Amino acid sequence: MTNGNDREETNGDAERNVKGRFGIDHASGRLVLGSFSIGLPRSRIARMAIGIALIFCGFLGFLPILGFWMLPLGFLVLSHDLPIARRLRRRLAVWWHRRGKPAG
Repeated sequence: MTNGNDREETNGDAERNVKGRFGIDHASGRLVLGSFSIGLPRSRIARMAIGIALIFCGFLGFLPILGFWMLPLGFLVLSHDLPIARRLRRRLAVWWHRRGKPAG
């Protein structure tokens, strides 16, 4: 038997996870950055082209309009298809999560 408080805590945890979520939602095929999401093409070649283009434009971040923010976004898109990028993204996510926990 559950009470209303349990449901409220569960909903709060779900909302917190959505706001703090960062990565690719494989169920919907969308890039999720907190509460913001972007649709990605279903084609692997198109996703890889977008990821490479973002990284290339990120290296030109000193120019107007382009920015260095494109580098991590490009690696995030590539991590959907490239195993090495996926492993590096996962290691970064685990490190970031552990960094916020108190010792002990």
